[in-house]
Amino acid sequence: MNDPTRASANRSRGWLAPTDAFLRSLLALPELAIVAESCHGERRLHQALAANPRRRLDTEELAAVSDADARENYATFASFRDALLSAGTLEAHYLALMRSGPIAVPPIFIERTVEAIVAHLLEGHTDPFERRAAQLLHREQRITLRDGRVLAADRDAIDRLDTAGADPIGTLLRRGNPQARERTLPVLGVDNVQSFGVEVDERSFVLDLTHEVENELGHGLKFTMVRTHSGLGALACMLERWISHFLHIETTIRPLQKIDDPAWSWHIGLDVGASAILDDLYRGTALDDSRVHRLLGLFRLDFSSPGEMRTDLAGKPVYLGLAMSEEHTLRLKPQNLLLNLPVAATM
Repeated sequence: MNDPTRASANRSRGWLAPTDAFLRSLLALPELAIVAESCHGERRLHQALAANPRRRLDTEELAAVSDADARENYATFASFRDALLSAGTLEAHYLALMRSGPIAVPPIFIERTVEAIVAHLLEGHTDPFERRAAQLLHREQRITLRDGRVLAADRDAIDRLDTAGADPIGTLLRRGNPQARERTLPVLGVDNVQSFGVEVDERSFVLDLTHEVENELGHGLKFTMVRTHSGLGALACMLERWISHFLHIETTIRPLQKIDDPAWSWHIGLDVGASAILDDLYRGTALDDSRVHRLLGLFRLDFSSPGEMRTDLAGKPVYLGLAMSEEHTLRLKPQNLLLNLPVAATM
Protein backbone atom coordinates (compact mmCIF):
# COMPACT_ATOMS: atom_id res chain seq x y z
CA MET A 1 0.00 0.00 0.00
CA ASN A 2 1.21 3.48 -0.81
CA ASP A 3 2.47 5.40 2.23
CA PRO A 4 2.08 9.15 1.44
CA THR A 5 4.04 10.19 4.52
CA ARG A 6 7.03 8.01 3.66
CA ALA A 7 6.93 9.03 0.00
CA SER A 8 6.90 12.69 0.99
CA ALA A 9 9.85 12.15 3.32
CA ASN A 10 11.80 10.44 0.56
CA ARG A 11 11.11 13.27 -1.86
CA SER A 12 12.33 15.74 0.75
CA ARG A 13 15.67 13.86 0.65
CA GLY A 14 16.01 14.81 -2.99
CA TRP A 15 14.65 11.54 -4.30
CA LEU A 16 12.68 11.48 -7.54
CA ALA A 17 8.94 11.03 -7.81
CA PRO A 18 7.97 8.97 -10.88
CA THR A 19 6.70 11.29 -13.58
CA ASP A 20 4.41 10.63 -16.51
CA ALA A 21 7.36 11.43 -18.79
CA PHE A 22 9.41 8.66 -17.16
CA LEU A 23 6.56 6.14 -17.50
CA ARG A 24 6.05 7.11 -21.15
CA SER A 25 9.77 6.53 -21.79
CA LEU A 26 9.21 2.90 -20.76
CA LEU A 27 6.32 2.61 -23.19
CA ALA A 28 8.71 3.72 -25.94
CA LEU A 29 11.04 0.77 -25.34
CA PRO A 30 11.22 -1.75 -28.22
CA GLU A 31 9.44 -4.35 -26.08
CA LEU A 32 6.41 -2.07 -25.75
CA ALA A 33 6.56 0.14 -28.83
CA ILE A 34 3.98 -0.28 -31.56
CA VAL A 35 5.23 -2.20 -34.62
CA ALA A 36 3.69 -2.98 -38.01
CA GLU A 37 2.35 -6.30 -36.71
CA SER A 38 0.61 -4.76 -33.69
CA CYS A 39 -3.09 -5.60 -33.59
CA HIS A 40 -5.89 -3.10 -33.10
CA GLY A 41 -6.26 -4.03 -29.42
CA GLU A 42 -2.57 -3.39 -28.75
CA ARG A 43 -2.62 -0.09 -30.61
CA ARG A 44 -5.65 1.07 -28.63
CA LEU A 45 -4.08 0.02 -25.31
CA HIS A 46 -0.76 1.67 -26.11
CA GLN A 47 -2.49 4.89 -27.10
CA ALA A 48 -4.51 4.91 -23.88
CA LEU A 49 -1.43 4.31 -21.74
CA ALA A 50 0.56 6.97 -23.59
CA ALA A 51 -2.23 9.47 -22.86
CA ASN A 52 -2.38 8.44 -19.20
CA PRO A 53 0.45 6.10 -18.15
CA ARG A 54 -1.01 5.80 -14.64
CA ARG A 55 -4.38 4.47 -15.73
CA ARG A 56 -5.54 1.08 -14.49
CA LEU A 57 -4.94 -1.80 -16.88
CA ASP A 58 -7.99 -4.07 -16.84
CA THR A 59 -8.10 -7.69 -17.93
CA GLU A 60 -10.40 -7.00 -20.89
CA GLU A 61 -7.95 -4.53 -22.42
CA LEU A 62 -5.06 -6.93 -21.92
CA ALA A 63 -7.01 -9.83 -23.41
CA ALA A 64 -7.68 -7.74 -26.52
CA VAL A 65 -3.94 -7.84 -27.33
CA SER A 66 -3.60 -10.83 -29.65
CA ASP A 67 0.15 -11.43 -29.34
CA ALA A 68 1.03 -13.40 -26.18
CA ASP A 69 4.47 -11.81 -25.80
CA ALA A 70 2.99 -8.33 -26.11
CA ARG A 71 0.35 -9.16 -23.49
CA GLU A 72 3.06 -10.32 -21.10
CA ASN A 73 5.11 -7.18 -21.75
CA TYR A 74 2.18 -4.89 -20.94
CA ALA A 75 1.39 -6.87 -17.80
CA THR A 76 5.03 -6.58 -16.74
CA PHE A 77 4.98 -2.84 -17.39
CA ALA A 78 1.81 -2.43 -15.30
CA SER A 79 3.30 -4.44 -12.43
CA PHE A 80 6.52 -2.42 -12.44
CA ARG A 81 4.61 0.87 -12.72
CA ASP A 82 2.27 0.03 -9.86
CA ALA A 83 5.16 -0.96 -7.58
CA LEU A 84 7.02 2.22 -8.51
CA LEU A 85 4.01 4.43 -7.81
CA SER A 86 3.43 2.63 -4.52
CA ALA A 87 7.04 3.23 -3.46
CA GLY A 88 6.64 6.92 -4.24
CA THR A 89 10.14 7.52 -5.59
CA LEU A 90 12.50 5.88 -8.05
CA GLU A 91 15.14 5.48 -5.35
CA ALA A 92 12.84 3.81 -2.83
CA HIS A 93 11.63 1.32 -5.43
CA TYR A 94 15.18 0.64 -6.65
CA LEU A 95 16.42 -0.04 -3.11
CA ALA A 96 13.44 -2.29 -2.37
CA LEU A 97 14.13 -4.28 -5.54
CA MET A 98 17.83 -4.68 -4.80
CA ARG A 99 17.12 -5.82 -1.24
CA SER A 100 14.37 -8.25 -2.22
CA GLY A 101 16.60 -11.11 -3.39
CA PRO A 102 16.08 -12.59 -6.88
CA ILE A 103 14.83 -9.87 -9.23
CA ALA A 104 12.07 -10.63 -11.73
CA VAL A 105 11.92 -7.12 -13.20
CA PRO A 106 13.31 -6.83 -16.76
CA PRO A 107 16.86 -5.41 -16.67
CA ILE A 108 15.94 -2.60 -19.08
CA PHE A 109 13.45 -1.19 -16.54
CA ILE A 110 16.16 -1.14 -13.88
CA GLU A 111 18.65 0.43 -16.28
CA ARG A 112 16.19 3.20 -17.13
CA THR A 113 15.57 3.80 -13.43
CA VAL A 114 19.29 4.11 -12.73
CA GLU A 115 19.72 6.32 -15.78
CA ALA A 116 17.09 8.75 -14.46
CA ILE A 117 18.68 8.83 -11.01
CA VAL A 118 22.15 9.37 -12.47
CA ALA A 119 20.85 12.22 -14.65
CA HIS A 120 19.54 13.83 -11.45
CA LEU A 121 22.95 13.42 -9.79
CA LEU A 122 24.59 15.16 -12.75
CA GLU A 123 22.42 18.28 -12.53
CA GLY A 124 24.73 21.24 -12.13
CA HIS A 125 27.82 19.18 -13.04
CA THR A 126 29.21 19.84 -16.49
CA ASP A 127 32.53 17.98 -16.40
CA PRO A 128 32.48 15.79 -19.56
CA PHE A 129 34.68 13.09 -18.02
CA GLU A 130 32.32 12.67 -15.08
CA ARG A 131 29.29 12.68 -17.38
CA ARG A 132 30.79 9.94 -19.55
CA ALA A 133 31.92 7.95 -16.49
CA ALA A 134 28.39 8.20 -15.09
CA GLN A 135 27.13 6.14 -18.02
CA LEU A 136 29.03 3.15 -16.66
CA LEU A 137 26.46 2.92 -13.86
CA HIS A 138 23.71 1.95 -16.29
CA ARG A 139 25.22 1.14 -19.70
CA GLU A 140 27.33 -1.89 -20.60
CA GLN A 141 30.80 -1.18 -21.99
CA ARG A 142 33.21 -2.98 -24.31
CA ILE A 143 36.81 -2.90 -23.06
CA THR A 144 40.05 -2.87 -25.02
CA LEU A 145 43.53 -3.01 -23.46
CA ARG A 146 45.81 -1.21 -25.89
CA ASP A 147 49.35 0.14 -25.49
CA GLY A 148 49.03 0.17 -21.72
CA ARG A 149 45.67 1.92 -21.83
CA VAL A 150 42.25 0.70 -20.67
CA LEU A 151 39.58 1.96 -23.06
CA ALA A 152 35.83 1.67 -22.50
CA ALA A 153 33.31 2.15 -25.31
CA ASP A 154 29.53 2.06 -25.01
CA ARG A 155 28.49 -1.41 -26.15
CA ASP A 156 25.45 -0.26 -28.14
CA ALA A 157 27.41 2.54 -29.81
CA ILE A 158 30.25 0.29 -30.88
CA ASP A 159 27.98 -2.57 -31.94
CA ARG A 160 26.22 -0.23 -34.37
CA LEU A 161 29.50 0.16 -36.23
CA ASP A 162 31.20 -2.41 -38.44
CA THR A 163 33.80 -3.62 -35.96
CA ALA A 164 34.10 -7.35 -36.44
CA GLY A 165 37.01 -8.90 -34.58
CA ALA A 166 38.37 -9.28 -31.07
CA ASP A 167 39.58 -5.66 -30.79
CA PRO A 168 36.68 -3.46 -31.96
CA ILE A 169 37.87 -0.29 -30.23
CA GLY A 170 41.40 -0.75 -31.57
CA THR A 171 39.95 -1.20 -35.05
CA LEU A 172 38.13 2.10 -34.77
CA LEU A 173 41.16 3.92 -33.39
CA ARG A 174 43.24 2.73 -36.32
CA ARG A 175 40.85 4.23 -38.85
CA GLY A 176 42.43 7.46 -39.91
CA ASN A 177 41.32 8.08 -43.48
CA PRO A 178 38.73 10.81 -44.17
CA GLN A 179 36.16 8.29 -45.46
CA ALA A 180 36.23 6.42 -42.14
CA ARG A 181 35.94 9.41 -39.79
CA GLU A 182 32.18 9.14 -39.68
CA ARG A 183 32.51 5.58 -38.36
CA THR A 184 34.95 6.18 -35.54
CA LEU A 185 34.53 6.56 -31.80
CA PRO A 186 36.78 9.34 -30.45
CA VAL A 187 38.61 8.91 -27.17
CA LEU A 188 37.44 11.68 -24.85
CA GLY A 189 40.30 14.11 -24.23
CA VAL A 190 41.19 17.77 -23.95
CA ASP A 191 41.36 18.07 -27.74
CA ASN A 192 37.71 17.13 -28.35
CA VAL A 193 36.01 17.83 -25.04
CA GLN A 194 34.23 20.87 -26.48
CA SER A 195 32.18 18.66 -28.80
CA PHE A 196 31.05 16.30 -26.04
CA GLY A 197 27.26 16.19 -26.05
CA VAL A 198 27.09 19.00 -28.61
CA GLU A 199 28.53 17.88 -31.92
CA VAL A 200 28.86 14.22 -30.91
CA ASP A 201 26.55 12.02 -28.84
CA GLU A 202 27.97 11.54 -25.32
CA ARG A 203 27.71 7.76 -25.68
CA SER A 204 29.90 7.85 -28.78
CA PHE A 205 33.04 8.80 -26.86
CA VAL A 206 35.50 6.20 -25.63
CA LEU A 207 36.45 6.72 -21.98
CA ASP A 208 40.11 6.17 -21.06
CA LEU A 209 40.10 4.36 -17.71
CA THR A 210 43.90 4.49 -17.44
CA HIS A 211 44.67 6.21 -14.14
CA GLU A 212 48.46 6.27 -14.12
CA VAL A 213 51.01 6.35 -16.93
CA GLU A 214 54.64 5.34 -16.68
CA ASN A 215 57.36 7.32 -18.47
CA GLU A 216 60.86 6.07 -19.20
CA LEU A 217 63.67 8.55 -18.44
CA GLY A 218 66.51 6.37 -19.72
CA HIS A 219 69.33 4.67 -17.82
CA GLY A 220 66.74 2.44 -16.19
CA LEU A 221 64.92 5.37 -14.61
CA LYS A 222 61.17 5.81 -14.83
CA PHE A 223 58.43 7.77 -13.11
CA THR A 224 54.70 7.30 -12.71
CA MET A 225 52.26 10.13 -13.27
CA VAL A 226 48.54 10.32 -12.48
CA ARG A 227 46.51 11.37 -15.53
CA THR A 228 44.74 14.71 -15.10
CA HIS A 229 41.55 13.42 -16.71
CA SER A 230 41.42 9.88 -15.42
CA GLY A 231 38.29 7.92 -16.24
CA LEU A 232 38.67 6.01 -12.97
CA GLY A 233 38.95 9.30 -11.07
CA ALA A 234 35.77 10.56 -12.74
CA LEU A 235 33.99 7.30 -11.91
CA ALA A 236 35.10 7.61 -8.28
CA CYS A 237 33.44 11.04 -8.08
CA MET A 238 30.18 9.60 -9.41
CA LEU A 239 30.28 6.71 -6.93
CA GLU A 240 30.71 9.20 -4.07
CA ARG A 241 27.57 11.03 -5.21
CA TRP A 242 25.68 7.75 -5.65
CA ILE A 243 26.38 6.74 -2.03
CA SER A 244 25.60 10.19 -0.68
CA HIS A 245 22.30 10.37 -2.56
CA PHE A 246 21.00 7.01 -1.38
CA LEU A 247 22.56 6.57 2.06
CA HIS A 248 23.28 10.18 3.07
CA ILE A 249 26.81 9.13 3.94
CA GLU A 250 29.82 11.13 2.77
CA THR A 251 32.80 9.17 1.52
CA THR A 252 36.00 9.74 -0.41
CA ILE A 253 36.91 7.25 -3.14
CA ARG A 254 40.33 7.26 -4.75
CA PRO A 255 41.85 4.95 -7.42
CA LEU A 256 44.67 2.64 -6.34
CA GLN A 257 47.38 0.70 -8.17
CA LYS A 258 47.30 -2.17 -5.67
CA ILE A 259 46.00 -3.14 -2.25
CA ASP A 260 48.98 -3.26 0.11
CA ASP A 261 47.26 -3.46 3.47
CA PRO A 262 48.07 -6.20 6.02
CA ALA A 263 44.91 -5.18 7.91
CA TRP A 264 42.65 -5.46 4.85
CA SER A 265 39.20 -5.99 6.37
CA TRP A 266 36.45 -5.21 3.84
CA HIS A 267 36.02 -5.10 0.08
CA ILE A 268 33.25 -4.74 -2.49
CA GLY A 269 33.30 -5.77 -6.12
CA LEU A 270 31.60 -3.28 -8.43
CA ASP A 271 30.69 -6.14 -10.78
CA VAL A 272 30.40 -9.92 -10.62
CA GLY A 273 33.95 -10.58 -11.84
CA ALA A 274 35.58 -8.10 -9.48
CA SER A 275 33.75 -9.59 -6.50
CA ALA A 276 35.23 -13.03 -7.20
CA ILE A 277 38.72 -11.64 -7.86
CA LEU A 278 38.78 -9.57 -4.66
CA ASP A 279 37.52 -12.55 -2.65
CA ASP A 280 40.45 -14.64 -3.93
CA LEU A 281 42.99 -11.87 -3.32
CA TYR A 282 41.68 -11.41 0.21
CA ARG A 283 42.05 -15.14 0.90
CA GLY A 284 45.54 -15.16 -0.61
CA THR A 285 44.51 -17.41 -3.49
CA ALA A 286 46.88 -17.16 -6.45
CA LEU A 287 45.29 -15.79 -9.62
CA ASP A 288 46.24 -16.91 -13.10
CA ASP A 289 47.33 -14.26 -15.60
CA SER A 290 44.01 -14.24 -17.45
CA ARG A 291 42.12 -13.22 -14.30
CA VAL A 292 44.74 -10.68 -13.25
CA HIS A 293 44.44 -8.96 -16.64
CA ARG A 294 40.67 -8.72 -16.25
CA LEU A 295 41.05 -6.42 -13.24
CA LEU A 296 40.60 -2.89 -14.57
CA GLY A 297 40.79 -0.79 -11.43
CA LEU A 298 41.02 -0.69 -7.67
CA PHE A 299 39.74 2.00 -5.32
CA ARG A 300 40.04 2.92 -1.67
CA LEU A 301 36.85 4.17 0.00
CA ASP A 302 36.95 6.02 3.33
CA PHE A 303 33.98 7.19 5.37
CA SER A 304 34.19 10.90 6.20
CA SER A 305 32.65 10.06 9.59
CA PRO A 306 34.00 6.71 10.88
CA GLY A 307 31.14 6.65 13.38
CA GLU A 308 28.80 5.88 10.48
CA MET A 309 30.57 2.55 9.95
CA ARG A 310 30.06 -0.72 11.74
CA THR A 311 31.86 -0.45 15.06
CA ASP A 312 34.21 -3.35 14.31
CA LEU A 313 35.34 -1.64 11.09
CA ALA A 314 35.24 2.03 12.10
CA GLY A 315 38.11 3.97 10.57
CA LYS A 316 39.22 1.17 8.27
CA PRO A 317 39.23 1.59 4.47
CA VAL A 318 36.90 -0.28 2.15
CA TYR A 319 38.51 -1.52 -1.06
CA LEU A 320 36.59 -1.60 -4.33
CA GLY A 321 37.37 -3.49 -7.52
CA LEU A 322 36.37 -3.17 -11.16
CA ALA A 323 36.83 -6.00 -13.68
CA MET A 324 35.85 -6.92 -17.22
CA SER A 325 34.32 -10.23 -18.22
CA GLU A 326 36.02 -12.91 -20.28
CA GLU A 327 34.25 -11.35 -23.28
CA HIS A 328 35.91 -7.97 -22.51
CA THR A 329 32.67 -6.34 -21.41
CA LEU A 330 31.98 -4.34 -18.26
CA ARG A 331 28.61 -4.12 -16.53
CA LEU A 332 28.70 -2.28 -13.23
CA LYS A 333 26.41 -3.26 -10.38
CA PRO A 334 26.14 0.05 -8.50
CA GLN A 335 23.70 -1.57 -6.08
CA ASN A 336 26.65 -3.46 -4.59
CA LEU A 337 27.79 -0.25 -2.91
CA LEU A 338 24.38 0.32 -1.36
CA LEU A 339 23.93 -3.25 -0.16
CA ASN A 340 27.44 -4.10 1.00
CA LEU A 341 28.91 -0.99 2.59
CA PRO A 342 29.64 -1.69 6.29
CA VAL A 343 27.21 0.94 7.55
CA ALA A 344 26.37 1.27 11.24
CA ALA A 345 23.12 -0.46 12.17
CA THR A 346 21.63 2.85 13.31
CA MET A 347 22.04 4.45 9.85
